[in-house]
Amino acid sequence: MADAEIIQFGLQGSASRGSYGRGASAEQAEAPGVGQAPPDEPSTDVPPTPDLGTLLTELVRTAASGLETLRSFPVERISEIASDPLRAAMSLAETLGVDWQPTLDEAVAFARSRLTGNYAVDQFGFDPEFTTKIFLPLLRPLVQSWFRVEVRGAENLPVRGSALLVSNHAGTLPIDGMVLHSVVYDEIGRHVRMLGADLIFKTPYSHDFARRTGATLACQEDAERLLANDQLVAVFPEGFKGLGKPYADRYKLQRFGRGGFVSAAVRAQVPIIPVSVVGSEEIYPLIARAPAVARALGLPYFPITPLFPWLGPLGLIPLPSKWIIQFGEAIATDELPPGAADDPMIVFNVTDQVRETIQHTLYALLVQRHSVFF
Repeated sequence: MADAEIIQFGLQGSASRGSYGRGASAEQAEAPGVGQAPPDEPSTDVPPTPDLGTLLTELVRTAASGLETLRSFPVERISEIASDPLRAAMSLAETLGVDWQPTLDEAVAFARSRLTGNYAVDQFGFDPEFTTKIFLPLLRPLVQSWFRVEVRGAENLPVRGSALLVSNHAGTLPIDGMVLHSVVYDEIGRHVRMLGADLIFKTPYSHDFARRTGATLACQEDAERLLANDQLVAVFPEGFKGLGKPYADRYKLQRFGRGGFVSAAVRAQVPIIPVSVVGSEEIYPLIARAPAVARALGLPYFPITPLFPWLGPLGLIPLPSKWIIQFGEAIATDELPPGAADDPMIVFNVTDQVRETIQHTLYALLVQRHSVFF
């Protein structure tokens, strides 16, 4: 990225609306609305969700259709790799469902141009053109066909101006952030700037890729700079505590940190939009964390799932759970008194309201859900 040119905020392409499933309206999830405080004593009972044995049984039932897809896999295309690896890989991706816009040839030419290192990014390293033409098209088959994401409450997403999206975090690997980016862009044509953990930016290759696709360090300073530039910012306050929680604790929100995200939103006087994601908990059911191995590798945890590491790389394929993403009504911050961003009590109350809104919405969605995979 040494040769990258710095450009200003706001140079984002437009997008047509995605073909995500539409379900019940936001009101049917029975979550608290704007200005409404959640119940004083929320239930601690999680709605019934499949145990590990039931989850694996349902997975076996879906395996037959997956095998049918593998039978049609174009093995002969592997021979093309020797002559033109990049084109062969992108052509194979197209066969597997990636829709390169406008054509495969133009997508290949664009990808080659990015290999030269001569391209424009903003001050955080974000490359909106690469994200729109390469990253999001690669994600869409996963989002639309594998997870079959159903979007609710998209009307609560602002088409202009800043907002802070606050979401639950789960799934062992941070796939939910990428799915959220894809969904929001296809709904309103705006990129979401993710706030990521230090580990992402300390890991080789992950650092550059995360920066290029819009992520930046999860710190209050970066959040405030993005919000001041009319960006949509997404944060996952549970962090690794939510991402790496055992399957037995699925859909039970972890602590939301110290409320730094609320301070940033209040100081910028932008709305906070609660985001509730159902389906991410089941993609990699975490049954153990192998702390000794994690310490040796410098990781917060080393995931042990029913399929990983037993099946090797195949165990890294996420299970095809059915996802529901609900965007709640915005929680206004511009009506709070002056100095609210530095008032610990106000920050705590708003943080608690956001957390309880997401938790109750998750419970409501789980009650409505009929199956993990269908």
